[in-house]
Amino acid sequence: MPTKKVKSAGRFGSRYGKKIRQRIIDVEKKQRRKHECPYCYSLTVKRVAAGIWKCKKCDVKFTGKAYEV
Repeated sequence: MPTKKVKSAGRFGSRYGKKIRQRIIDVEKKQRRKHECPYCYSLTVKRVAAGIWKCKKCDVKFTGKAYEV
């Protein structure tokens, strides 16, 4: 189980160095949060795959950046 300090990058253990693991933490924090839908403006957009986003409210699927809408 990842600790508070290493968060989701705890799965890498002590490999790859601190800076790279910190970058992974930052990117994953961005991609996993709720995003605003460009169509209905509600915070219900989740990432389906790299660059593919789906709004749970208006059920629209659209493309965007890989980690952010």
